[in-house]
Amino acid sequence: MEQEQTSQEEQIRMRAYYLWEQAEDPKGTPDEYWDQARAEIEKEAPPVESGPDSGEPVK
Repeated sequence: MEQEQTSQEEQIRMRAYYLWEQAEDPKGTPDEYWDQARAEIEKEAPPVESGPDSGEPVK
């Protein structure tokens, strides 16, 4: 789980940098780019399924 979170954090970091780089007139705070990048990454992420942890089929 920690690796997945780190991976998602790295994706957000790269997307935020890309958004900042592509902005015609980079204004605002780094947090604004981070929040936009996080929203985009979360929107693209597949939904996490919840269910039994045992791996046995649910009856």
